[in-house]
Amino acid sequence: MNNAWARTICRLLIVLMAWTPFQYAQAGMIGTDQVVTHSSQADRTTVLNFLGRTDVTSQLQSFGLDASTAKDRVAAMTDEEVRYLAGRIDSMPAGASSSSGWIVVIIIVAVIWWVATKR
Repeated sequence: MNNAWARTICRLLIVLMAWTPFQYAQAGMIGTDQVVTHSSQADRTTVLNFLGRTDVTSQLQSFGLDASTAKDRVAAMTDEEVRYLAGRIDSMPAGASSSSGWIVVIIIVAVIWWVATKR
């Protein structure tokens, strides 16, 4: 009985291996300039997309800076400055980050603890 199960499983594995699609990967050499150009262009696009958001544009206008002027300044930045700024944009939290939410949670926990200990 055990030998029959082993033969069945082996046959099943052979069939499954035959049906497995084989994909051939092709590797090639790329130059450093291609990687650096692509990386810096992606970072510059990230910063420009960030400046194109409506909330960022309105904040810039409240500071007295036009969106087109800000985009011109990004175009004048070096690749290192753009990389730093894009890294800061990517590491920012998605929503608003404020400490007032934590203060409210701490107050609620303190009130619940106070009520529970006074009973």
